[in-house]
Amino acid sequence: MSESKRDLGENDASFIDMVGNVAEKAADSLAHKLHPLVERYAQMFAHGARTPVLKRPSDVGLDYEDAFFPSLDGVPLEAWFIPADSERLLIVNHPMTCNRYGFPGHLPPWNTMFGGFEVDFLPELKHLHDAGYNILTYDLRNHGLSGAANGGISGLGLLECRDVVGSLRYAKSRKDLASMATGLYSRCMGGNSTIIAMAKWPEEFTHIRALVLLNVVSGKTFIERGAENLRLDPQKAARRLDERVRELTGFRLDEETPLPYAKHVKVPTLQAQLRRDFLVHGERDGQAIFDALGAKEKELLWIEESNQRFYAYNYFGQHPGRLVGWFNQHMGDVPRTRRPKTELADPGLGGVH
Repeated sequence: MSESKRDLGENDASFIDMVGNVAEKAADSLAHKLHPLVERYAQMFAHGARTPVLKRPSDVGLDYEDAFFPSLDGVPLEAWFIPADSERLLIVNHPMTCNRYGFPGHLPPWNTMFGGFEVDFLPELKHLHDAGYNILTYDLRNHGLSGAANGGISGLGLLECRDVVGSLRYAKSRKDLASMATGLYSRCMGGNSTIIAMAKWPEEFTHIRALVLLNVVSGKTFIERGAENLRLDPQKAARRLDERVRELTGFRLDEETPLPYAKHVKVPTLQAQLRRDFLVHGERDGQAIFDALGAKEKELLWIEESNQRFYAYNYFGQHPGRLVGWFNQHMGDVPRTRRPKTELADPGLGGVH
């Protein structure tokens, strides 16, 4: 299929088509027969989904190095470092079920989730690289090729926040990266993780120049919107999901949100959200999180083109202007300087490609 005809999720979709079959299969194994929507989200929130890293930066003509480093609590994290001829660095993470490459939603069994189309982060990474940014992009715990942790349990950012700190410490540990002007680009659960980490360990973020958040979200809004779409009682469904998430993980549904932590985000922040997201109350939840951000300089960008949540993860690959522009606005004063290729290798790297 040609690039121009690839399904990127730009067309609207039906909620029932998206969740029906998968949810029914998930519920069949339960003796007490929760509503299938509740069980689907409970399993997703509890365990996510590990998907393969199908592509590499070389597929879009970028040189890169395999890297690995520990999270704050020692979980091994796998990454790519994409070098550029500048003293500017972006550290990038990803949503739940994705990894540093994207999401193989065009392939089974993942084509039954989130629209049946591929999410490919490589085009936007190339846009950022070509704009003069070094990039460190990594797999969160229990995703991609990074280590299993916490018994495979997800915290929707409450555990993954430790990975954010690990990535910052790794960059500071490298002689070729330590003095670079640094920005963060954090998507969905990765964005939740960054917000929570900024609240818990503010001293780790004093050097951060700018932040971009994409589709950050409160867990509870998934079940509330889903119940409404199926003409169920949203409050009852949320209570059942809270009970089930506690059974599986010990977490409370009301804890799985960046809202109480957002006031600790102090760096200039661009937040991009899918306005008509049919999986969540995108406008209401996104606006609430944005309003809670503590940054004096912040901007909310609404993505209008689709109602499919995962389309937002392809958006900047097709429309990079505001993403690149935000980092240029806050990091563009750092001049490009060429560094010899030999300085890029590091003992913590797995190899140069």
